[in-house]
Amino acid sequence: MSNTSLVLMLCNVFPLQYPQGIRSYEYIPSFAIRGLHYDVQKSLLMKIDAFHYVQSGTAYRGLTPVPDEEVIEMYGGTQHIPLYQMSDFYGKGPSIKQFMDIFSLPEMTLLASVNDYFITHNIEFDQGHLYKDVTDSIKDVHVKGLMYEWIEKDMEKYILHGDETYAVLNRLVNNGKKLFLITNSPFSFVDKGMKFMVGRNWRDLFDVIIIQAEKPSFFTDRRKPFRRLNENGSLHWDKISTLEKGQIYRQGNLFDFLHMTGWRGSKVLYFGDHLYSDLADLMLRHGWRTGAIVPELHTEIRIVNTEQYLHTLTWLQALTGLLERMQLHQDAESQTILLEWMKERHELRSVTKNLFNPQFGSIFRTYHNPTYFSRRLCRFSDLYMASISCLLNYDLQFTFYPRRTPLQHEAPLWMDQLCTGCMKTPFLEEMVHIR
Repeated sequence: MSNTSLVLMLCNVFPLQYPQGIRSYEYIPSFAIRGLHYDVQKSLLMKIDAFHYVQSGTAYRGLTPVPDEEVIEMYGGTQHIPLYQMSDFYGKGPSIKQFMDIFSLPEMTLLASVNDYFITHNIEFDQGHLYKDVTDSIKDVHVKGLMYEWIEKDMEKYILHGDETYAVLNRLVNNGKKLFLITNSPFSFVDKGMKFMVGRNWRDLFDVIIIQAEKPSFFTDRRKPFRRLNENGSLHWDKISTLEKGQIYRQGNLFDFLHMTGWRGSKVLYFGDHLYSDLADLMLRHGWRTGAIVPELHTEIRIVNTEQYLHTLTWLQALTGLLERMQLHQDAESQTILLEWMKERHELRSVTKNLFNPQFGSIFRTYHNPTYFSRRLCRFSDLYMASISCLLNYDLQFTFYPRRTPLQHEAPLWMDQLCTGCMKTPFLEEMVHIR
């Protein structure tokens, strides 16, 4: 999906009367990263760490960075966002929303572009109206099926052949595993996409197939019954008491699914790419094991394994240790060196950030803390990986053990970290066990 398409929807498809000049903006694929927060009333897109602090240098209004001093003033003299303003269980607070899925990338860029147009042209606007208009446009792309139509017209451009995906699914089936598919997409889109990725007989791999499930309400709302579709896509009116292999079911709810299949608790491993819509309820309410698909992991792993990153991080850790010790010396010469090292440390932190994304850095960490995205990832998933094909690297009997991470009072001296830090970077593997 391109930002241009969404801008055209704002200008032409819906009677919102947005300025035609917005057409001139081109989509910037590398502008935003997943996990950012947007303050609706302040039109502020920002990166927040696990402890609710805005990372320095990562707050944007429109396409322009907002100075840290201005951000601090906006939030009452601090970069800390109070808990009551933060996003709730599903990432939506009273005035702040967190963007968590892949579709959020063009949405954030569109918000920033439209904000930028109004600001640079000195046009007064209501921040709440702008946010709602953009959000409604995004919803219409899905509800009216426009996205599905665009992708179906050019499968090779948008969808990769899934030889490895087929290999994973086939391996699981051949070893007696039960597979099921629960998706919000319509059957025509799922069928064409899976035939392109996996093959014409893709349905033979799954014991249960559920389309247009309306997640996340599928996991919480008991009232919606399953309905069966025939080969032409027409809905049957018969009551569903069993879920049969080879059939296609629409909507339904998890409670009936559990009753009919008997698949419960930690024996089930469910994969999804949205921490809130896919994984949160299943892990917290139903005790399923969960696996998060995080495609950005490919790029992040490549970066943390480069010599530039490793050398920069090694010296950054060493310099931080030196700063801690130099604070003990109060003479003028030591204080001068201290200031020089603090400046160098600031520059090194900017270098490591810019290696991932010049505006917002890594989706997994701020300068020294995990991001709010990382916090949610650790809360709602047992495993995370770049793609399901990572499973091919492991035997089916392989056990993923939790990794012991040192607490602050257990942490080794900074010099020990310097010696071993390069070999123990958190994201060196494409599959990571976090609980």
